[in-house]
Parts: sequence; structure tokens; C-alpha cells
Amino acid sequence: MKHTPASDTAYLRTERTNPVSADLDTKPALEIVEIINREDHKVAKAVKRVLPQVAKAVELVENALRRGGRLIYVGTGTSGRLGALDSSECPPTFNTHPEQVQYLIAGGDRALGHAVEANEDSRETGRADMVKKRPGNKDVVIGLAASGRTPYTIAAVEYARSKGAKTVAIVCNQNTPLAKVVNVAIEVEVGPEVLSGSTRMKAGSAQKMICNMITTGAMTRLGYVYGNLMVNVHLKNEKLVERGIRIVQQITGLSEVEAARAIERAGENLPIALVMTKAGVRKSEAARRLKKAEGNVRKAVEQKT
Repeated sequence: MKHTPASDTAYLRTERTNPVSADLDTKPALEIVEIINREDHKVAKAVKRVLPQVAKAVELVENALRRGGRLIYVGTGTSGRLGALDSSECPPTFNTHPEQVQYLIAGGDRALGHAVEANEDSRETGRADMVKKRPGNKDVVIGLAASGRTPYTIAAVEYARSKGAKTVAIVCNQNTPLAKVVNVAIEVEVGPEVLSGSTRMKAGSAQKMICNMITTGAMTRLGYVYGNLMVNVHLKNEKLVERGIRIVQQITGLSEVEAARAIERAGENLPIALVMTKAGVRKSEAARRLKKAEGNVRKAVEQKT
């Protein structure tokens, strides 16, 4: 195993010992969770400080997806798993195609459930894995690394940027190597962890919050959301069908029975059902409007014939 001098990591706030949780192993269960909870309160405040940078990332992703590009998350360990999580949640939430939001994690899919963190030290592997994604000038690549110094992630992001992709870093320390090679650096400082160095805790929470903001913000701007409702949700199971009925009821004022019938007439397609009902048009016309509006339900409803 290659040894990294302590001086390389000692300056990182995410690696420091947290005095708040000293003697944690001597505490009763309630006190342990109270300490963790108090520290978790700091996460949202830290994220608030970087909202301008998060908004820039939202705009980059919106523009990329609007042009037919992709969002590609890349990371290792916890950071890589968080990118994979947000990527996998986009199709059921927004009915996006799996190609639109992707992830790259050191060690491949096996790393989602097994510790293969040794791969994070390889710049060569990071570059090679990103090469396979064939990034281009329509894409956005977001590198996730709590430390901001993971060789795999840095190399992958550098390669993507060299091919014209816009790049973003979500890191939990200041002035890191990853932040220096991207278009937009989101440096969210949450401070030392309750369990020293365990960045699955506050750092991971901050990263997840920011990933949620980026994809939700971009999809909302693209019109996959109507008001604050998930109007592009795919009705794959009973729970989602019931949610779809409630959405139609809320937007149109129809009764539960009428909303269910509207969805049935639309071929179980929620956006089409909404456009048919709100605009008073046939299924074919609703589909035409949605295509012209690039899936934006509000624009399709308000479209002039």
C-alpha cells in the first residue's frame, strides 16, 4: 500500500478530531445521538453559504440536458455512492431516460455494496473510466470528493474538461486540487466529523443535499415539475398511481374518479392527462404540444394553437 505523508491530509478539516465528540465511546446511547444531531444541525448552514455556486451548477445542468447532453457524477467510496444514488433516483422521480443522469464510481457497480476504496488512488483508472463515457461539450461532469484530493476523481474530471464538458466539484474543504480544475467549485465546509474522518456523516449529508438541489433545480427549470408537483412521475406501481391521481386532482380540480379516468384516457401518461384536461384537447394534440414544449407541462398547457 502506498503511504501518504500525514502532512498531506493533516490540514484537511474533514480529517481533524472533533473536540465535541471527545470520549464518544464512554457516552450512553442518548448522549451519542444528541452529539451527532447537534453536529448535523451545522450541515444546512454550511450548504446555505454555497448556494450561489449550487445555483450555477443547476444552470449548467439545465443547459446541458436541454441541449441533449448528460450529467455525469464521478466519485469514489461514499462520494461515488451518493452520485450513484442521485442518478438512480432521477428516472422514477422525473421520468428521465437513464442516459441523461449517469454515475461513475471507482471499482464499478461492485463498489456500491462493497468497500473497494483502493481504486481511488489511481489517476490512470479514473481517466480510463471517464474515457469510456466519451464526455463532450454538451455534458456536465460533477466530481464528488469530501477531501477534494482524490486522484481517481481529479483525473476523471480533468479528462472530461479537456473534451469540452463543463465541470463542477462538490468538496468539503477549501482550496483543494479538485476545486482548482473545475468550472464551478462548491466548497461546503462542514468541519470535523463526530467520528474523525468518517465523511459519510456530515460531509456525506452535505453532498447529498447539494446533489438533490442540482437535479431537482435543473428538472424544475426544464418543466418536469408543475408548481411543486412531480408531474413526470412514471406510474409503475399502486403507490405511484395513487400519487398521479392526487396530482391530477390538485392541478385540475377533478374528483378522484374523474382524475383516474383522465389518466386512463391518456394511456397512463400523467403529463398527457394533465395537458388534455387543463387545455381541453385530445390525446394526440396533448402529445403534440408536449413534444413542441420539450416535455414542459406548463408550456404545453399554455401553448397557443
